[in-house]
Amino acid sequence: MKFLLNDAFFSRLETMALNLRADLAGFFGGKHLVRTYGQTVEFADYREYMLGDDIRRIDWNLYSRFEKFFIKLFTDERQMHTRIYLDCSASMGKFNRDKGDYAIATAAALGFLSVHNMDKMSFKFLKGDKAENPFGTIVGKRSFFRAVSTLQDMSFDDETDISAAVMSESDAGTKDGLSIIISDFLTDIDWKKAVDYLCYKQRQVMLIQVLAPDELDPLYSGRVNLIDSESANLMDDKNLKLRITAGMQAAYQDALKDIVEELKSYCSSRGAAFIGVSTDVPIEKMLFGELLKKGIMS
Repeated sequence: MKFLLNDAFFSRLETMALNLRADLAGFFGGKHLVRTYGQTVEFADYREYMLGDDIRRIDWNLYSRFEKFFIKLFTDERQMHTRIYLDCSASMGKFNRDKGDYAIATAAALGFLSVHNMDKMSFKFLKGDKAENPFGTIVGKRSFFRAVSTLQDMSFDDETDISAAVMSESDAGTKDGLSIIISDFLTDIDWKKAVDYLCYKQRQVMLIQVLAPDELDPLYSGRVNLIDSESANLMDDKNLKLRITAGMQAAYQDALKDIVEELKSYCSSRGAAFIGVSTDVPIEKMLFGELLKKGIMS
């Protein structure tokens, strides 16, 4: 992960920004222009004075020309809060640390984009049915890099209920930014409620599915022992001894295709963005390619 999160990588990210399509109800101080009027120094428009308006905003030059009171309107910049939910289940990195490191690096890169653009961000680690937030709300690069320096020690264990974990926290935010869920989504547990919940909170939502090459195109053949990485019991029914055939490989590819298509279609139906990525794709290519295509980055 140190190679992925090097100085050159973060330097390239400094030229980018997270772009939100929706209006924000967040705090002043960010770089995100919204379709309301506020108190920045950038002029936007005029309107006629109404009882209760601040008389200090009256344009007296216009009054001298039209003998009517007009006040100046300025653009409003608000600070969004990016919340990044990282699935910490065993399938994300217990037996394939490269996959876990890739997911961590993706989360760190998206977090950096937020603080670089003067926004707030939070890392939410999904474990079991809870969302852990060890760093609190992060504002500024110093706090960000202090948090990132400890991510390499993160462990991936057991099973995660994405929906229960996301919905368990009291700080999901309402209409104030972007929520990102990073997972392989290879689970029998319903993840859709998490998307619905975040959409209900009027958040902009994005799902990033991270898969290893051998998950996308397994090359196993002959007799193998298949052990569920998230099962604590070796006698679990999910653990199998079987002989891999061409038919089984084809069935696996069909099942994986169904999972991906369900993610895409459900996100589309909820107005959320979806990105699927393999860990053998350079993370910069994913960020500067797929996120630009989705309109999340600009």
